Amino acid sequence: MFWKRNKKPKTQALKLTDQNFNDHIPNNDMPVLIDFWAPWCGPCRIVGPIIDELADEFDGRAIVAKINVDQNPNLSNHFKVKSIPTLVMFEKDQMVERWSGLVPKPNLEEILNAYIEDWKKDKEA
Repeated sequence: MFWKRNKKPKTQALKLTDQNFNDHIPNNDMPVLIDFWAPWCGPCRIVGPIIDELADEFDGRAIVAKINVDQNPNLSNHFKVKSIPTLVMFEKDQMVERWSGLVPKPNLEEILNAYIEDWKKDKEA
């Protein structure tokens, strides 16, 4: 007989669409990292699992989300996404940074941690 551990289910990145974006992102005070991607994009398939890992690791401290550019052209146009993957960082409803191409996981963790620290300081003030 094997012992079965109860594992916490992994949190996946929030899947944003043209229809639900305004329900999740505006008026949210947590830092937000969004990955603009497409299923046919090779680099996106490398970044995608990293984004899901970050969503799980930063659950409750930041929102980590994905937007499929093929299925959500309005958001892609609104944020002027010209190449994918494009990663966008929001703080207090404002886009504060964006990166195109592959960004290593340790760099994304460092970026998220910095924004979370600022967020915590703002909440305490």
